[in-house]
Amino acid sequence: AQPSRETVAMFPDDWSDDLTNAVSTGLRLVVILVIAAIARWVAHRAISRVTRRMHVSLAGDGLTSTLAGTLSGPASVGRSEARAATIEAMSQSLVTWVLASIVTLLVLGELGINLAPLLAGAGIVGIALGFGAQSLVRDVLAGFFILVEDQFGVGDVIDVGTANGTVERISLRSTQLRDLNGTVWHVPNGTILTVGNKSQGWARAVVEVTIALSADIAAARRIMIEVAETMAQEERWRDAMALDAGPDDQGVSALTPVGATLRIVVTTEPKSQWAVERELRQRIKEAFDAAGISLEVPHIAPPVL
Repeated sequence: AQPSRETVAMFPDDWSDDLTNAVSTGLRLVVILVIAAIARWVAHRAISRVTRRMHVSLAGDGLTSTLAGTLSGPASVGRSEARAATIEAMSQSLVTWVLASIVTLLVLGELGINLAPLLAGAGIVGIALGFGAQSLVRDVLAGFFILVEDQFGVGDVIDVGTANGTVERISLRSTQLRDLNGTVWHVPNGTILTVGNKSQGWARAVVEVTIALSADIAAARRIMIEVAETMAQEERWRDAMALDAGPDDQGVSALTPVGATLRIVVTTEPKSQWAVERELRQRIKEAFDAAGISLEVPHIAPPVL
């Protein structure tokens, strides 16, 4: 039996073609989304595996080796773990944004939207933003290399020239420092040309004491060494002071009419050098007093004009 005129009118050939095209387009969109999801999953797994290997490698190496040994501990593991986690999150986010941009263009193309005007407009906007956001791009690139090269991390005490203090926060755009007075400094990463990290790997406590020229210099040097060695054996300071090679007695660092300046150097754990210096100065002063070594210096009158 032939279809009636009413049935043919209800389902024209154009409607059938449109339905076929819609189903075909929908299937292609589903394929695009599925492939994008799989690509994102594979990329994220690969990034996680690479950063996990980096964390294991950094944790296994420990901190930077020093004079006759190495300083290592849970701080090195925590630092490498935080660094690996930051790089992993940043890389995964970048991959997600790139895939999302590509999928958006493919979907718009499948929907029949002309991409040429959009790409041209995006290019013009991109050029305008590029000129206006050069400093932002520079800050982001600098922040990326700061994280990858592990120049410093949260909790480190650093000096960037324009400010110095403890790092409280690092982002791709800026670094937040808090100085000794409690002031918070926000430093754009692109402006950090040189950075001095005072708490990475190991540190040194440098103590200089000026004694009278009439004092026994040899005895004073022996006392300073004994004070440092005794202090390092105490439970409170054992972890902070690394005396595998003993304190570095550098003898007389300066000799002036004011007096003789003696210097002793002790290797310490990061960020412990200041506390060790303060304690050593106090103990050396007390030991000198007990030994009768004078720290009094003669008063030199100003020249008569």
